[in-house]
Amino acid sequence: MKNYIILYLSLISIFSYNGYSQKVELKAADKKYENFAYIDAIKTYERVAEKGYKSIDMFQKLGNAYYFNGELSNAAKWYTELFAMTSDLEPKYYYRYSQSLRSIGENDKANEILEKFNQISGNDSRGKLFVKNENYLDAIKANSGRYKVEDAGINSQYSDYGTTKYLDKIIFTSARDTGSISKRKHTWTNQYFTNLYATDVDKDMNPGIPSKFDENVNSKFNESTPAFTKDGKTMYFTRNNFLDGKKGKDGKQITLIKIYKAVLDNNKWSNITELPFNSDSYSTAHPALSPDEKTLYFASDMPGTIGQSDLFKVEINEDGTYSTPENLGKTINTEGRETFPFINDENEIYFASDGHPGLGGLDIFVSKINLDGSFTEVQNVGSDVNSSKDDFAYWIDTNSRKGYFSSNRDGGLGYDDIYKFLELRKLACTQELYGKITDLVTSEALPNSKVSLFDNQFNLISEVISDEKGDYLFSVDCDKTYNVRAQKEEYATNELKIKISNENGRTNLPIPLEKAECKVTIGDDLGKCFGIKMIYFDLDKSNIRVEAALDLEKILDVLRQNPTMKLDIRSHTDSRQTFKYNEALSDRRSKSTINWLIKNGIDSSRLTGKGYGETQLVNKCSDGVKCTEEEHQMNRRSEFIITAL
Repeated sequence: MKNYIILYLSLISIFSYNGYSQKVELKAADKKYENFAYIDAIKTYERVAEKGYKSIDMFQKLGNAYYFNGELSNAAKWYTELFAMTSDLEPKYYYRYSQSLRSIGENDKANEILEKFNQISGNDSRGKLFVKNENYLDAIKANSGRYKVEDAGINSQYSDYGTTKYLDKIIFTSARDTGSISKRKHTWTNQYFTNLYATDVDKDMNPGIPSKFDENVNSKFNESTPAFTKDGKTMYFTRNNFLDGKKGKDGKQITLIKIYKAVLDNNKWSNITELPFNSDSYSTAHPALSPDEKTLYFASDMPGTIGQSDLFKVEINEDGTYSTPENLGKTINTEGRETFPFINDENEIYFASDGHPGLGGLDIFVSKINLDGSFTEVQNVGSDVNSSKDDFAYWIDTNSRKGYFSSNRDGGLGYDDIYKFLELRKLACTQELYGKITDLVTSEALPNSKVSLFDNQFNLISEVISDEKGDYLFSVDCDKTYNVRAQKEEYATNELKIKISNENGRTNLPIPLEKAECKVTIGDDLGKCFGIKMIYFDLDKSNIRVEAALDLEKILDVLRQNPTMKLDIRSHTDSRQTFKYNEALSDRRSKSTINWLIKNGIDSSRLTGKGYGETQLVNKCSDGVKCTEEEHQMNRRSEFIITAL
């Protein structure tokens, strides 16, 4: 795959070596190399290398030329020669070498090189991702076996890629010879310049005969990767910096690529304009629309890019203007290449990357877009779609689970080929997180409660309103930790953490809410206002435990705010020890609670108390019944009955 989003390579000094003819050849090759005419440069470098000449600079250029031309097996050959001469190289060469080795199946050596890359690369996220995902091949294996993949039936012997749906057709990019008298080839790829093509498809995505898409959109330079609005009246697409017959160039006289917009008028695409955040100095490419068509995603190497190319987004305003481009951040972008974004109607973003751990070259990855715009952990979609070569331009219809992707993998018809697929099962195991929102004291259902789902970093994922029965429901990923927050007027917000199982199923999380203001009367247990079911004591002890003091502070505060309130403090024990002993112990515990309140400023005339021993057990744990320590502790409690207001 010829990635048109690529940083310009640093100017590399002319080789210094013996032999005038070799110098002439290499100077010519250097010029083409720096202007992206890689095919011709490769031939020159290889002719020199075949004469037995060895040079660090030459092996760097040979490796780079093949690497950036997507021919990683050949890149591995020349990077091996490079590393045989020296290991004193910039970190980027370690990374490129590891990727190239992976493409030929030498994963152990690739991992070894990537570990060295991580050691010398400082803050480069690619090395950190490798360390974090050391067993990434196991994860990729687990994500595999989910697709049935076939040739799409529209490929030529040239480059075909970048498929999308438009009404009842598919639109794709192709460098095929269209039979014109003037055949124009790009010196970079040795391919014809690409145009957009269209073909009808049936319900099984079987194509008809392709034809050129639209003469007003297609130019004499490259067009690719369109995105259409749902009404079919607006399209965004990638094209070389060429508009109204004029070709733009950067400071090095190189024609980059930009994103353009066209509108459908009388069944003709017209009013072609470039987007305002384009520039002659950097590239923008591969537009993709969000499901609500309010956000445009794209790839670029504009200022602020983390790596060689990053994914960005802009908001499409109601008046047709655009916000300032925003980098999607380090969850998505790495120091490598991120490109070809696609967002489905389930708010998942698919993209190609050679920076996240993969099988070699560009792999296809997916992440969920949260409501607040953050992203879930990036996942490799597996080895059915991904290969050791470049795999990119993923598109899926979420209803049929059918779609397309592009690849230059072995066995294809052309330079790049389009494949169709049927997704047999979704990537992640699925779980439903559900529960009921209730009143803490009465256990009554609380309809119309706002329930928010957060990931373990408290990034907002989703929000729902509980139904008339107080029930809520979220679809969540397996083996993840979430935070769930419930809110309702007149109630204190409650937030609970939940770990989801790694198996398909449902997880129940009921959420009780405590009244912000507790209405009480004589005879009520004041402790229930704060969810205080008991003041715990250790076995055979009457001293106040540290965790119990916190709850007593709440009782103390209410008594201070309500100086006429009086309480009868009732203490209970478990059934262990004798009846008489427990009665005496509970009485001591009641007095211990009363004394703590008196010590903290409550007049003794407002407090009465009694120990009830084991006469009012709350569970089965009577004499002779085997119970756990936790079950016995439930019976060791205090109650705060209001006797006057």
